Amino acid sequence: MDKKSIIGYVLIGIVLIGYFSLNQPSPEDLAAQKHRQDSIEMMERIMELEQEKAEEKKLAEIERQKNDSTDLFFNVLNGKEENVILSNDKVNVNISSLGSRVTQVSLKDYKDQKGNDIVLFSGSDRLNGSDNVPGDNVMNFTFESKQGYKNINSESLYSTPIEQTDSSVTMRLAFGNDRHIDFKYLLRHDSYMFDLLIETHNMDEILSSKKDIEIDWQQLIRQQEPGYDFEQRYTSLTYKPVDDGSDYLNEMKDDSEKLKEPISWLAYKNQFFSCIMIAGEQFNNVSLDSKVIEKGQGILKECSATMTVPFDPTGKKATALQFYFGPNKFSTLRESSEMALNQGEDLELEELIYFGWPIVRWINRYFIMYLFDGLSSLGLNMGIVLILLTLIVKAIVYPFTKKSYVSSAKMRALKPYVDEINKKYPKQEDALKKQQETMTLYNKYGASPMGGCLPMLIQMPVFIALFNFVPNAIELRQQSFLWAHDLSAYDAIISWEKPIWLLGDHISLFCLLFCVTQILNTYYTSKMQPSMGGSPEMEQQQKIMRWMMYLMPVMFFFIFNDYSAGLNFYYFVSTLMSVGIFVYLRKAIKDEELLKKMEAYAESNKNNPKKQSSMMERLEALQEQQRKLLEEQERIKKGRNAKKNK
Repeated sequence: MDKKSIIGYVLIGIVLIGYFSLNQPSPEDLAAQKHRQDSIEMMERIMELEQEKAEEKKLAEIERQKNDSTDLFFNVLNGKEENVILSNDKVNVNISSLGSRVTQVSLKDYKDQKGNDIVLFSGSDRLNGSDNVPGDNVMNFTFESKQGYKNINSESLYSTPIEQTDSSVTMRLAFGNDRHIDFKYLLRHDSYMFDLLIETHNMDEILSSKKDIEIDWQQLIRQQEPGYDFEQRYTSLTYKPVDDGSDYLNEMKDDSEKLKEPISWLAYKNQFFSCIMIAGEQFNNVSLDSKVIEKGQGILKECSATMTVPFDPTGKKATALQFYFGPNKFSTLRESSEMALNQGEDLELEELIYFGWPIVRWINRYFIMYLFDGLSSLGLNMGIVLILLTLIVKAIVYPFTKKSYVSSAKMRALKPYVDEINKKYPKQEDALKKQQETMTLYNKYGASPMGGCLPMLIQMPVFIALFNFVPNAIELRQQSFLWAHDLSAYDAIISWEKPIWLLGDHISLFCLLFCVTQILNTYYTSKMQPSMGGSPEMEQQQKIMRWMMYLMPVMFFFIFNDYSAGLNFYYFVSTLMSVGIFVYLRKAIKDEELLKKMEAYAESNKNNPKKQSSMMERLEALQEQQRKLLEEQERIKKGRNAKKNK
């Protein structure tokens, strides 16, 4: 270290010491800071005490109403909890008289990891006698009352089940003197759709003239699949604004939003199942909140929503709501959309399934999905279905793959000619001349440096479409293939207790195979690509690019190790087929024979040169403009030097 560096470091140290000394708080500042902190703590304690007093006052009022038989709320506060089960061929719905709400939903066609009917949510803790834990689904309807009456909150009131059948029931909040609020539930036949009508009778003297009900819906979204991280990516609070496409809160972190526009429905969605609330008209004043729950709790997210829905307190018109408790299956969601109480709007519930950006979504909806459904209907194992799907997709994109390979092979065959041009123009100032002559060479022999890129770009939307399609295919759920017990989850061949940074707590074999075949694919692809030659710097850059291509499969392993076995298996098969196609094309298309054809082409078009592509024309035009600009700059520079010499 030289003398100047030492002096510099000493000065920096003096500046830092001086800065911290000058900015150190004085005793007065510390005392003021402590006083502010004490004041904040005191205010927080006062607020806690006030809240406790308000809660005690509320409980005392409820206790008084329970004991006062003349009170309006006497009957609904002194009821007892009854549970009504509505059922059809697809779903069981449990409705509690406490809160007049749905407390449990189980699906008959889908099983959990233990082989039982899958439960989307449950109020079993309350049903088993604990009033402190309301279960993982809470819904409250608030009716605003006139002055002199407290607001009616359904969650704390007992209703009476009447008019009960296997698929319908009316939960009645009876306030005496033939005054009541009815919650009429109807489970559709052979469907996951569930209707709710809210009607009032003789409640004009109690309810205010406010034309809406406030709804508060909270739910803990359960982890249903083995892989927490992968399922978490597909779990979200999703909603659909009226006359617009669906949207959602951030899946990977805590998020909240207060919507300005009305919405048609909102959904608490995980990877394969959803609980959706649908407005008969629309939801207004919507506030949404989503919190991510740490791994190991059996819960993915805690979601809540408050909103208002149009309401007629006179009872002349019922408030209509609908619910969908079922699978995220495209055809089922689309059929359920057609059952909307509001026939004036397409609910588009199928938008819950994310198929990617517009062009990718269209490929999935109008090609991949129909192809997959057709193969699935054959009754084959889902692993075989994925292999056949990959084969068909590869066959469709094969002409583009071959065209891309031939284009690269032409560039490789012309490499000796390109090397001669590089030797002819070794100086940096001749770069434009070298580029122009190289372009002329490509045009003469019918080659294009862009010819291999366009076919690959055409294929990309198909591959991206399958990346979005496979994780959303509920048909893969709990379907085994080879060593994978569930194609919708990771296939761990080795697991351990404590997670390792980046790697997690397991190794997925299909992911490992995919990465190995990706390395093979990179090897054959790099062999296919010609070295462009040029300066030592360019050669070094090409070597770095090749090493980066080999590094990508290693990065893929850490990214895809948590992904589903079905997705990794698809990529493994697809990449293995790509390697096979490259090996076949390498043997079928000889560079020497291709060069002879290109030379024959150049000879036959000697006097009738091939018309260049618009891309080549633009490149050459740009190079010509650059050449003229450089010549003009050189001319101006020479003129200035000549004046200086005079």
